[in-house]
Amino acid sequence: MRTYVALLAVMLAIPMAMTAQNEGGSGVTVTGSIQSDVLFPQEDEDIGTMDYDHKVLTNSYADVHVMSKHVDAGARVEFMRFPLPGFENDFKGWGLANIYAKMHTDKLEVTLGNFYEQFGSGFILRTYEERSLGVDNSLLGARVMAKPLKGVTVKALSGWQRRYWSYNDALVSGGDLQLSIDQWSKALQDNGTYLSLGASMVNKHERPEELMWDVNHRLNVPENVNAFDFRASLQKGNISVLAEYAFKTQDPSIDNQFIYRKGQVAMLSASYSKRGMSLLLQAKRSDNMAFRSNRMERGISSYINHMPAFTLDHTYALAALYPYATQPDGEWAYQAELGYNFKRNTFLGGKYGTNVKVNFSHVHSIDKNIYEDGTAHDTNGYGSAFWKWGDGMYYQDLDIQVDKRITKAFKLNLMYMNQFYNKTVIEGEGGMVHSDIFVADGKYKFNNKVTLRGELQYLATNDDEGDWAFALLELSVLPRLMFTVSDMYNCGETDLHYYQGLVTFTYGAHRLQAGYGRTRAGYNCSGGVCRYVPATKGFTLSYNYNF
Repeated sequence: MRTYVALLAVMLAIPMAMTAQNEGGSGVTVTGSIQSDVLFPQEDEDIGTMDYDHKVLTNSYADVHVMSKHVDAGARVEFMRFPLPGFENDFKGWGLANIYAKMHTDKLEVTLGNFYEQFGSGFILRTYEERSLGVDNSLLGARVMAKPLKGVTVKALSGWQRRYWSYNDALVSGGDLQLSIDQWSKALQDNGTYLSLGASMVNKHERPEELMWDVNHRLNVPENVNAFDFRASLQKGNISVLAEYAFKTQDPSIDNQFIYRKGQVAMLSASYSKRGMSLLLQAKRSDNMAFRSNRMERGISSYINHMPAFTLDHTYALAALYPYATQPDGEWAYQAELGYNFKRNTFLGGKYGTNVKVNFSHVHSIDKNIYEDGTAHDTNGYGSAFWKWGDGMYYQDLDIQVDKRITKAFKLNLMYMNQFYNKTVIEGEGGMVHSDIFVADGKYKFNNKVTLRGELQYLATNDDEGDWAFALLELSVLPRLMFTVSDMYNCGETDLHYYQGLVTFTYGAHRLQAGYGRTRAGYNCSGGVCRYVPATKGFTLSYNYNF
């Protein structure tokens, strides 16, 4: 059935696009991109690289999209026959990975083939692509979006979820309703108030497997799992508030050790902003919300939903050394961020002004009372008081950044972070890692074409592998060239250097980067989703082209 849907999308895409091309005044636009990341690997026993079977490894993608007034069509080809390290067990292969045809008017949009969608914050549905993480959990099927009335948006979809080069057997279907109340009320509009309400439902239809708890007891696994989401968003002036609640029916899986407890997540987010100041406060409690299209799979590829992490996505190397991964079995998560800009020609602002940002994140386990009566697998499995914390802290960081222009040509960014990282919970072992991280990032602009940027970072800890130091120099010569050298040094335990040298050339829509060096084994994370990347060494080549 899934093959027929893909073939039908192909057959529809070509004639629909050709018809659109012949429509008077409609016009046809063709866009796309090519991305190829290549590694010429070298083995290095000191950093623990793999034993490579091939001299050239690559992840390559080619997208093309044909767009017209009422019809779009597109496809993506991926080549990973010899994939980069960390992808070899999953994405190894090549072929047509994504194809779709879309018809759209002002009030209706119909998509057939592969598509991505998110309901609300993604608590019950989020499909997306993130190549650096190896995530592409698109749905193959049909999606309809309609705007039948002013301020009303309705979505309906059904399909099978991609898992690498195949699709899981479960059929995922759902609907979403979004109401923009302010568009119906002149009083709200005149008062500068925006109010929206949303509700979503997702069903997973997965044929039950014969799962035995022991030789005499078979698990009664539900064929249908339903998830519901309700949300409200209010914005007035400088204040915005979002409240969202979602729950999931019984869904015994390998994630929760096949218990029959229902899942739920609640979130409250509030922000305030005005010129020169911003404030964000967030809280989230989740419990047993792993929602997959295959109850027997682990990893990051089969999630139907997404639990956002209330922690910063750090870009500095040492600040990102211990990134947090959202725990789907349950957590209390909090985040607060304050940004303030001290004006020019004041005591703290100086001649050019000073921007200060303070962020605090804390993630804790939820309370769990594990049943000990021997019937956990035909009950909820455990009890949990909503407001009560559990015994363990998963993650915490306090991050302070000061962004200051010293002279017209020189800009300085300073950062300090105090971090607690529960390596046992997030990675499986290692205990609590407590670290202090210091960053100095300076940029000097020689003229309109030449800029030199440098970073100095230091991570101090008595845990795990001990202290780390990092240094980087980056020279950009507009509009074509950039030269980067860096070294990350473990001065605590291993005494290893992870050095990199890169040259980047840009010409129009083309970007080519060549480099050589070592990469430390670790986790690459984005939004609380993490993928393990093994240590590598060798020459790298990266090419990007957008047309």
